[in-house]
Amino acid sequence: MTERFAQASGQGCRNAPVLKQRGQHEVFCGLTSIVWLHRKMPDAFFLVVGSRTCAHLLQSAAGVMIFAEPRFATAILEETDLAGLADAHEELDRVVHELLARRPDIRRLFLVGSCPSEVIKLDLAVAAERLTAVHAPQVRVQSYSGSGIETTFTQGEDTCLAAMVPDLPAGPEGPEARELIVAGALPDVVEDQMRDLLAKIGIETVHVLPAAREATRFGVGPGSRVALVQPFLGDTLAALERRGARHVAAPMPFGAEGTTAWFHAIAEAFGIPPEVVDRAVAAPKARAERAVAQAAEALRGRSVFFFPDSQLEVPLARFLTRECGMEAVEVGTPFLHRQVLDGDLALLDEGPTLSEGQDVDLQLDRVRAARPDLTVCGLGLANPLEAEGLSTKWSIELVFTPVHFYEQAGDLAGLFSRPLRRRDALKVGAAQPPAMP
Repeated sequence: MTERFAQASGQGCRNAPVLKQRGQHEVFCGLTSIVWLHRKMPDAFFLVVGSRTCAHLLQSAAGVMIFAEPRFATAILEETDLAGLADAHEELDRVVHELLARRPDIRRLFLVGSCPSEVIKLDLAVAAERLTAVHAPQVRVQSYSGSGIETTFTQGEDTCLAAMVPDLPAGPEGPEARELIVAGALPDVVEDQMRDLLAKIGIETVHVLPAAREATRFGVGPGSRVALVQPFLGDTLAALERRGARHVAAPMPFGAEGTTAWFHAIAEAFGIPPEVVDRAVAAPKARAERAVAQAAEALRGRSVFFFPDSQLEVPLARFLTRECGMEAVEVGTPFLHRQVLDGDLALLDEGPTLSEGQDVDLQLDRVRAARPDLTVCGLGLANPLEAEGLSTKWSIELVFTPVHFYEQAGDLAGLFSRPLRRRDALKVGAAQPPAMP
């Protein structure tokens, strides 16, 4: 982050007290992340080792794929597996062999742990090593946990990417061989926009984790610089740092300001002058500012309350307060990773309550007392709060919708303004006298 952004609000919320919450929580399962991860890796297959409930969850979240065979499935643990009457490892090997025989296009196979597989202590890491020895080099088998026990749904991506890092080859060693790794799954069109701007700034060697195909795996080492595009990748960042990579600290690229600060931080890490960045981003930045200003007309002066759900809450609160003129009442997040969120915390003006973790009953009491104009929460809380007269925005929609970088900044603001415009329109409609027959 360049000096001019750091001076914008001093320390912001860096040193603000954090309300720690440890109680009942309402979150989606980490298996949900497969829905967007499988699109980024066309040669990969996600095999969830779990129950019929896991299969129903994935099918419901992803929709019924009629015209294309999906690249995820569930190896269902039956009663005999759960009771220990069958060798779960032998059953898993059989399922994998049948899958790979039927799908020779698979190059990466993820064994995804679930609540049931973790409860019976099924060691998928050992299974992955055993199956890799059998099927390599044609197929690389890896494992990670997508369990919903004490986690939130975006952490499935974090555990998946972190599991991929140890198998990456050695990368650049010296400072003169610096390469950029961008960690986090993005829609293809957004990734292309990012690469285009990085190239204009002068950064040509850009690797994205997850890589689209197994054949395009890249190396990681002391010459690697890591920039995150998702704030929930704490374990992935730690795994890359253990391999020698260095973190490029920056706000998340949400909105015109956050995106500009993100590019400036990367340029600084590569020794590129800030005026080069300003020239490269001038046109898309101006478009983003105009789009945000138009969409934010319904947001200025309104209050917003974040329930902890996706771990996007802090950078989104920064975007809404600084670029859209909203007032944040409470910013709750499942986990406040200060290394990852330092840039966003510095730009988030003091005032809102920062909370980490969840005690849903206490937080419901606070949102009812505050009566914010907009409440950002999970699906399970949205309908009850709407019934109480509160406008809501589903936090999961912010993960499935393209919201990063300049060209999506107006759409991001629009996601928050639409519920308020709808509420305002309904109020106007309710005030109209009934039409005469």
